Amino acid sequence: MNDKEETQGDNSDGILEAQPLPQPQGPPPPPNGGAQAWLQVLGAHLLFFNSWGIINTFGAYQAFYEQHLLLTHSSSQISWIGTFQGFLLVFFSFIAGPIFDRGYFHALILTGTFLVVLGMMMTSLATQYWQLFLAQGVVTGLGAGCLFLPSIAIVATYFTTKRALTMGITAAGGSIGSVIYPVVFHKLQPQIGFAWATRIIGFIALATLLVSILIMKTRLPPPKKSRRMIDPAALRSLPYMVFNLGLFFAFVGLYIPFFYAIIYAERQLGIKEDLSFYMLAVLNGASVFGRILPGLLADRFGSLQVITVASLMSAIIAFCWLAVDNLGGLVVFCIFYGFISGAVVSLPPTVIAGFAPGLHVVGTWIGMSFCFSAMGLLIGNPIAGTIINVAENKFSGGIIFSASFLAAGAVAFVLAGAFKARASRAAKQ
Repeated sequence: MNDKEETQGDNSDGILEAQPLPQPQGPPPPPNGGAQAWLQVLGAHLLFFNSWGIINTFGAYQAFYEQHLLLTHSSSQISWIGTFQGFLLVFFSFIAGPIFDRGYFHALILTGTFLVVLGMMMTSLATQYWQLFLAQGVVTGLGAGCLFLPSIAIVATYFTTKRALTMGITAAGGSIGSVIYPVVFHKLQPQIGFAWATRIIGFIALATLLVSILIMKTRLPPPKKSRRMIDPAALRSLPYMVFNLGLFFAFVGLYIPFFYAIIYAERQLGIKEDLSFYMLAVLNGASVFGRILPGLLADRFGSLQVITVASLMSAIIAFCWLAVDNLGGLVVFCIFYGFISGAVVSLPPTVIAGFAPGLHVVGTWIGMSFCFSAMGLLIGNPIAGTIINVAENKFSGGIIFSASFLAAGAVAFVLAGAFKARASRAAKQ
């Protein structure tokens, strides 16, 4: 009898045969398809629908507040409500990342659902500026921030080969929400009043977010060691930091048309309120395609190259806004600007993944970059509101401000690409 046979022994006496020790296995590869994976895309799409979708609806609220509820406040003061919403949405991702990594995915979307719905319900009861700022700006903004990062992170664990497409579909949820919610508010507010129109939006958010809660599930167990919030190596990466500077510049100017297109239509062009509200819907509707198609181009030509071109074209189109003097021209502007600017919103995560030295720090680097985007989003619209004089129909200063910062962002992206190429050449030598 050889050694192997002695080791296995005879099983006639009830002694179990020796079995090989189980080998540790890594996580299974992403499915890149299947019902479960595509359900995550649907759930993430609805998270975007109720995070960016509600944030981008503020242009409709801005016009209403200026004409009705907050007549004694300036455009700049009112815009702080919406920009603080957007700031919290983006900035809170910096905090939500480690929470997600520790396995609290459902806790994040449950908290986000509660805060978004609570914020909208409290907004419906508000009558003063500070009440609107707390309810709509702070509570709703924090809720949207809880929803935003999980929507990006969960899809990335299910797809690799179709990631650009799935991320584009996910991000398109924000644009679709930005089309539907302003129309809901505009149609219902004259009939049932501001309070109930806002509550209806809250109820729609609750219903759609419940779908996400029911169908979404994490695929991977939480890592034993959660990622850091700040990676010192990122701060030493010149291409990455220059790109972040570009994000700051771009987001300073990016959302000014979304906040002021309605007011521009009514005050500068004399378009009736029934029609002017649809300018925001046109902007956001075009952005649906602008978040999907550039992602497909980025897979072929490079994300950094596509976002650079998109930022430059957004700046050029924003400058063209100065020449708009009729309804047809404004509609054309909204279509082109909404489409091109969508790429600037959806592509940064994939660009940042190309700067990071490894997948283990991508989440950290994206979270750090979101801080720069958030700061630009926070200050851009209030500054533009100070420059724009709605009472005297003077919008040109704010338009130039928006376009100039978008152009500055494009220049920074070009420099980031040059520094990245130089670093790659140096690494090969």
